[in-house]
Amino acid sequence: MSEKSPYHDSSYGSEDERTNSQDSRMDKETLDTKSDVEAQNRHDRAQSAATIAPEYQIPTSTKYLYLALYFGLNLTLTLYNKAVLGKFPFPWLLTTLHTASASLGCYLLLLRGYFKMSKLTARENFVLISFSFLFTVNIAISNVSLAMVSVPFHQIMRSTCPIFTILIYRFFYGRTYSQATYISLIPVILGVGLATYGDYYFTGIGFTLTLFGVVLSALKTVMSNRIMTGSLALPALEILLRMSPLAALQSLLYAVATGEARAFSAWVAEGHLTPSYTSALLGNGLLAFLLNVSSFQTNKLAGALTMTVCANLKQCLTVLLGILLFDVTVGVWNGAGMLVTLVGAGIYSKVELDSKGKKVEATTAKDLRSDTDANPRVS
Repeated sequence: MSEKSPYHDSSYGSEDERTNSQDSRMDKETLDTKSDVEAQNRHDRAQSAATIAPEYQIPTSTKYLYLALYFGLNLTLTLYNKAVLGKFPFPWLLTTLHTASASLGCYLLLLRGYFKMSKLTARENFVLISFSFLFTVNIAISNVSLAMVSVPFHQIMRSTCPIFTILIYRFFYGRTYSQATYISLIPVILGVGLATYGDYYFTGIGFTLTLFGVVLSALKTVMSNRIMTGSLALPALEILLRMSPLAALQSLLYAVATGEARAFSAWVAEGHLTPSYTSALLGNGLLAFLLNVSSFQTNKLAGALTMTVCANLKQCLTVLLGILLFDVTVGVWNGAGMLVTLVGAGIYSKVELDSKGKKVEATTAKDLRSDTDANPRVS
């Protein structure tokens, strides 16, 4: 009977058992390390996607479809007002009609189950209330300033909205665009200036208010996009339902305060509000609702800067349709301006498409490098 070595401790097991145990621990550590690397790569890919602006993650065909719908509804409403309503001298009551129509339309869609209301914090509700005030004040400043400057001057000032959109993104959100994007905006802005060339007249206070209105318009466009694509990430219909009733109430109060409501009552007493004109107003409200939904959704998908470029392009297309449908006469410089704007819009579209491609390629390459690091080839 053999005796155990005094140096042998059975609690440690045999040498084979110790070797197997060490191998198991090494395998587990390797698996844990690989799992950690894969988790980190997933996080990096999510971070890479987050660094790409939301509009660059949308299929180009989808953006063009919504932009076409937005243009169609915008021009349709403009022509509808010109051909059917004529001159309705109550801008605040018309704004009340538009926002009330948006409220009613969105509420009906809510009842039909097209979207659900989110539960918001007090701070988030404050953001939406502030946005409704911005919406109303922007209209007020535009209407007041238009009485102090000529229409051509007002239009050329509004054409600078893309510049202020870029500045807001740069200083408040740290976002920049490519140099090619900045250059492509030059013909878009200058083209509108030529297309709307005319009698430039303005007062000192008129210039200040017009400039302030342009800044507010750019801020409204950026805020709309951020509410839909930022931390809130609310759908367009929910934003409209939350904001429109407040904007309608504010517009109505402003109409009362400025005496517009009293003038409207006298206008109705004179027999101007016929059944056919009432139907025309209701049709205007329906078109305005569709345009509001389209505008918010297009802003979400195409981006705030693209929306301001579209606003410039819309000015030129409105002039062009005026020539074709209403025999509006324009000069050579106006025609050249429309051509320059159209060319500038085409260049901007090409530049944005190239930017999207480069950002997607850069993100894909980074993801491939991460995958390669996570799964190195074993020779």
